[in-house]
Amino acid sequence: MKAAVKETAILRNGVEMPLVGLGVMHMYGSECVRAICEAVDAGYRMIDTAAIYGNEGAVGKGIRESGTDRDTLFITTKLWVQDASYERAKLACETSLQNLGLDYLDLYLIHQRLGDIYGAWRAMEELLDEGKVRAIGVSNLNIGRLVDLAMHNRITPHVSQVEIHPFYQQTGAIREMKNLGIQPEGWAPFAEGRNDIFQNKLLASIGAKYGKSPAQVILRWDVQRGIAVIPKSSHSSRIRQNYDIWDFELTAEEMKQIAGMDKGRELFFEHDSPEMARMFGNYRIH
Repeated sequence: MKAAVKETAILRNGVEMPLVGLGVMHMYGSECVRAICEAVDAGYRMIDTAAIYGNEGAVGKGIRESGTDRDTLFITTKLWVQDASYERAKLACETSLQNLGLDYLDLYLIHQRLGDIYGAWRAMEELLDEGKVRAIGVSNLNIGRLVDLAMHNRITPHVSQVEIHPFYQQTGAIREMKNLGIQPEGWAPFAEGRNDIFQNKLLASIGAKYGKSPAQVILRWDVQRGIAVIPKSSHSSRIRQNYDIWDFELTAEEMKQIAGMDKGRELFFEHDSPEMARMFGNYRIH
């Protein structure tokens, strides 16, 4: 018997979004195609990619070879910094659709808080109006810029995708997202293995109680907080394990214990540093 938690979230415009999806960064060619097919077979219905990942073509092939109707899937891709302007965003979306072999996207995100994101947002609002995308959102915006974007545009972002894991829980930012009616989504839910997260004694002890791994405990912790997650794996067993989180529920005390792991800082990028702005700003995908 499954524990009482929904496997999807309803976005502010009524679109239904799965809470667990497959991330495919650094997956290419046949590996990417196989992982998507295995994920769909395991029950996943959300796939997350990006223009900069260079694998939209493989993702599209995986979707077609999965044998699942397109309308049952939730496909996300992202607008890269180079195309973050009103003039270029629509063309970039069309390019992604062609690469994926799709007629529409379920979610289109601005990938970084760089470039003319406000001009790009106006273009994305129009893509939504035109039916090219079903929902629009942002990735890696700090909460102040997210509030500003929401306040000064016609459409409030439907989703905000940011770094979220036990060592960087973003509790205040998530609270603000929910106040705005924005669905939080976490990338790197396992902190990419840093700080020996898979050997963490607290997570292991909680998992032992339910017959689950530390990774499954982390994902369950996320979805119980109403956060969508996109764990990345190309290993068949881990793909299945990462989706097998619907038959147990963490207690309030266990949720509190995991909350105590928060170190309150990013592990991967200093997004507001000049070095990061130069690196991402100079990175070209076409």
